[in-house]
Amino acid sequence: MRNKITIPAVLLIAVITMAFYPIDGYEKTGIKRLKRLEKTLDSTITEYYLRPGSFKLHDQFNLWLCEDSTTMDSTATEKFMTVDETFQDKMTRLFPRRSGYAITVLDITDPDNTRYAEMNENQGFQPGSVGKLAVATAFFTQLGKLCPEDFGVRTRLMKNKVVRAGNWGLYDHHTVPVYDPEKDRFVKRKVVASDEFSLYEWVDHMLSVSNNGAASIVWREALLMNIFGDQYFDLTQEEADEFFDNADRGELTDIAIGLVNDPLREMGIGEDEWRLGKFFTSGANKYVGREGGSIGTPKGLMKWFIELEKGNIVDKQTSLELKRLMYMTDRRIRYAYSSRLNDAAVYFKSGSYYSGGGGKYMGTNFNYMNSVIMVEHPDGTNYIVCLMSNILGKNSASDHMYLASAIDKAIREDS
Repeated sequence: MRNKITIPAVLLIAVITMAFYPIDGYEKTGIKRLKRLEKTLDSTITEYYLRPGSFKLHDQFNLWLCEDSTTMDSTATEKFMTVDETFQDKMTRLFPRRSGYAITVLDITDPDNTRYAEMNENQGFQPGSVGKLAVATAFFTQLGKLCPEDFGVRTRLMKNKVVRAGNWGLYDHHTVPVYDPEKDRFVKRKVVASDEFSLYEWVDHMLSVSNNGAASIVWREALLMNIFGDQYFDLTQEEADEFFDNADRGELTDIAIGLVNDPLREMGIGEDEWRLGKFFTSGANKYVGREGGSIGTPKGLMKWFIELEKGNIVDKQTSLELKRLMYMTDRRIRYAYSSRLNDAAVYFKSGSYYSGGGGKYMGTNFNYMNSVIMVEHPDGTNYIVCLMSNILGKNSASDHMYLASAIDKAIREDS
């Protein structure tokens, strides 16, 4: 039996001072879909897609590897990624067919005795929507530079600054939740150019429902923060639109690609381990071009998760807030859909990209499916999985769900 760890009280104080989010976070964030979901707490409404693990409240979020972390240290990160041969054998046995799959797994149930396994960990895949985590990192990095001394100023800006989608939000088949608290009216629809949401809501749209338009808008706002500095606080929509209409596209491309990738390099994530090369919507192409292509590897993504849990994505408060934004209070899909995870809190991002005649998630030319997840069970079993695959002609959504169950069973049977 491995020890189940509860976070020390002194550390809880350190990392939860600014705690707020998710379902009970409307007053703090202004994310309107949360106002509606608050009604699930007293059973005023019932959302059958929510799992028992979807109801963690604002004071129940932790970072598990941050107690001794004060600076980014790639050596410290690498120590968590030393293969445990017994654990390695247990994980790789789940993959009788190893070609087409790549994975890293880190069991952090006991932070002092972690277990790590990997398979084809350096194999590069088109990251798809998993790349939105890099956009979120860039956004919070620029926000941190804008308000380095006061996290409260950053969150108030996110709550109060409203920006318009414009062409950047076009075009995407993913819908976003739109809720009017006064009329109690709720719909899910595609983003249109006239849509206006707060920064918090655009980030939430990007992560909770993986909206591509929201990702381009969040990246755009990070770009504006970088260019305008303190003037960003009072920058109007008209001024921002005028700037982009007259800016040099080549210069903007260089700045945009740099600001989304540089934070990854500072974490020790190499260019061939994870990079983004273009925006997520065609509407953004008028203003910013592509550069270098996009790639992701299980090794690079695991490094990012470790830095998150160490509190090194900007700072501990930002890392914890980003983790809340990844916490699933929407419909669980793909890997996260496994019934073995029903009671667990999951922090999840997935991405798919396929081509060919096999059908949805069954591409015959290429069939990329990526799932990155942090799982926290009520019994204290905590682990991270970064799974990427390219299995032609097979429904990879179901494939990832079945693998999630097998991996969870293998980890927990001796935890």
